[in-house]
Amino acid sequence: MRPFRSRTTVALASAALASGLLLTGCGSGGTASGDTADAKVTLTVDLFGTFGFKESGLYDEYSKLHPDITIKQTDTQDEAQYWQALQTKLAGGGGLADVQGLEVGRAASVVRKQADKFTDLKTLGIGGVNDELVPWKGAAVKTPDGRVLGAGTDIGPEAICYRTDLFKAAGLPTDRTELAARWSTWQGYLDLGRTYAGKAAAGNAWTDSAAGMFTAEVGQQKVRYADESGKPVFDSNPAVKTAWSDANRLVADSLSAKLPQWTPEWNKAFSTGRFATLSCPAWMIGYIKGQAGDAGAGTWDIAPGPGRTGNWGGSYLTIPRTAKHPKEAAALITWLTAKEQQAKLFTKQGSFPSSTGAQAEIKAVTDPYFNNAPIGQIFGESAANMPAQVLGTDDGVIGKAFTDALGEVERTATAPDTAWQHAMDNIKKANGN
Repeated sequence: MRPFRSRTTVALASAALASGLLLTGCGSGGTASGDTADAKVTLTVDLFGTFGFKESGLYDEYSKLHPDITIKQTDTQDEAQYWQALQTKLAGGGGLADVQGLEVGRAASVVRKQADKFTDLKTLGIGGVNDELVPWKGAAVKTPDGRVLGAGTDIGPEAICYRTDLFKAAGLPTDRTELAARWSTWQGYLDLGRTYAGKAAAGNAWTDSAAGMFTAEVGQQKVRYADESGKPVFDSNPAVKTAWSDANRLVADSLSAKLPQWTPEWNKAFSTGRFATLSCPAWMIGYIKGQAGDAGAGTWDIAPGPGRTGNWGGSYLTIPRTAKHPKEAAALITWLTAKEQQAKLFTKQGSFPSSTGAQAEIKAVTDPYFNNAPIGQIFGESAANMPAQVLGTDDGVIGKAFTDALGEVERTATAPDTAWQHAMDNIKKANGN
C-alpha cells in the first residue's frame, strides 16, 4: 500500500542526518527564530487523533537524545475539525506549528493546491525520507516537479475489533478464525449482525455507526472518489454505491448504535458496551485502549475483516513554510518516521508502519490487551492485500459528505435517497458549485 536499500545503512544515515541537522540548526549561529547556539529550542507539533508519539514515549526518548530540544504537542481528535483549523491558519499565514500532521485523504489536495504553503523536505536535506516506505506512501506527497512535502508515518490496514464479552453473552463464537470466516464478506458481516441483534441485551448494538462501515468498505477499493485521470467518479462508482447501500441496510436492520464518531458520546461507548464490533484500522487499537482504559483489557479482540484488506487513514508529518525551526523539525520527523520508531509505535500503540523494514520486524507481534491477538499477522495480511489507492484532491471532503449523510439517515430518519442527494449537494457546495 519495493526495492529498497539496506535498512542498516538507512538507519545509520538517518541518525547521522538528524545529528547533522541539529548541529546545523543549533550550533551555527541560530535558527529562523533567532535562537543562539546555547539556547534550547521548543518544537511545536500540531496533530489530530492519536499518532502515539507522546503515548509511546518517543518524545521523551528524543528529548533524552537531544536535551536542547523540547517538544510541545497540541492535538484535535476530530480530523475534520483539525483540517478546517489548518486551512484557516494556512490562509492567514500565522499560528502554524513547526510540524503539522496531514491525513492521507488530504494529501492530493495539499500537493495540487497548497504545495507553496509547505517546505520541500529536499531543501532541508531529507528528500529521501520516504524512500524506504511502501511505494504509494511517498508518491502521495510528491509534487509533479519533484518536491517532497511530507514524511510518511503509519498506514491503516483494516480488521474488525469486537467485544468478546458481548459476543459470549449473545451466544456468538469468539474464535478469531471462525469469525473471519463468518464475516468474510460485508454481507456475512451484516448476517452475523442480525443474529447478534436477535440475542443481545437491549442497548447493545452490533456496531457503532453506518459511517464506520461505509468508510471501511470504500477503503478496500483502488478507485473510490476519483479515477486515475483525476476525474470525479464519487457519484457513479459502483463500489461507492454498494458501500452506501450496505451502510443503509445496517441502519434499516437496527444494527447501528447511531453514534457520531469522534464525539464524547462515542468515546464513552468504548467502555459501556454500546456496540459489539467496530471497523478497525490498525491505528484504532491505540484509540480503543485510550477510551476503554485498563478495564477494557481482555474484553476486546481482533479478527481479519471482510475481504481481509483495505486501508483507512494513515498520516504524514509536514513542515509549513512559516515554521520557526525548520531544521530541527526536519531532524525530528526523520527520527520519528525511521524504521525503529515505526516498529515501536506499532508494538505499543498499534500504528501500522509504512516502513517496509518495520513491517518485516513486527510480523510476530501480539497484543495482550486484545487477548494476545496476532496483530502483526492480521494487519500485515491486510496491508499486503491492499490496493494502491487512487487519491483525489477532494477525498476528505467527499468522504465527510457521505458519512454526514449517513448520520442523517441514522439520527433523523432521513430517507437514503434524500441523504444521498444531500451528500451530492454538499460536495458541490464545498467545491464552489
